[in-house]
Amino acid sequence: MIFEPQQLRAWLEFSQEAARLAGRFLSVSKETHSRVTLDSKHDVKIQADKESERFIVEFLRKSTDFSILSEECGLLHGMAADDLAWIVDPLDGSVNYTRGIPICCVSIGLWHGREPLLGCVYDFNKQELFSGIVGEGAWLNASPIKASSVSAMEQAVLCTGFPASTNYSTDALFNFAKQVRAYKKVRLLGSAALSLAYVAAGRADAYIEKDIMLWDVAGGLAIVAGAGGKVGIEPTSKENCFHVRASAPSLRMDIPNQG
Repeated sequence: MIFEPQQLRAWLEFSQEAARLAGRFLSVSKETHSRVTLDSKHDVKIQADKESERFIVEFLRKSTDFSILSEECGLLHGMAADDLAWIVDPLDGSVNYTRGIPICCVSIGLWHGREPLLGCVYDFNKQELFSGIVGEGAWLNASPIKASSVSAMEQAVLCTGFPASTNYSTDALFNFAKQVRAYKKVRLLGSAALSLAYVAAGRADAYIEKDIMLWDVAGGLAIVAGAGGKVGIEPTSKENCFHVRASAPSLRMDIPNQG
């Protein structure tokens, strides 16, 4: 399906406004809304996630009639019948947020089926709004950005992470280390969405992660594609879970074996 550029830009504006709204709430609510509501072995859920999601969902519901897939509330069916869906992570980097580590963000993507159309990632700590439309461009606070020109792994900065379901066995971690050591540097930021935004802006050159949830990466993948980078997703046996890779256009993409 072909969408008019003017319509895509209007939808991007909706997503940006929703992200800013949630970001403003998260910026002023760190002390009062950081209460942990679920503490699993390798992840946490906090009150701020749900509150941020409420702002985003209410705004998007007023602006469009698309379905919404969000980390906290799952799939909310819309009235539109054209397979368009907002994919929302109301707070990516919850552990960082609770610890005062300023690497967290709001992520919103609009997808058509399994294909990204557009997205935004709002770093409310630095007031950096990354956005992109696939096939048109990508921007940081309205200034154009491009993925890097790095083509050799030994010169590339890789962003990756360990999802909550990661196999931390010695063999799995050894295999992972063998594969990522080819890169010049490896960074684990604690936010998949910001990692992808950094690839889009040329701050990093590649992102790879296995078994990552779609809402963690939906906005960022659209921005990387808009910035001229390469993206790829492979479905797993778990619903809404994928093996994901994104990189500068000339860089080879591999997914390390994390188990």
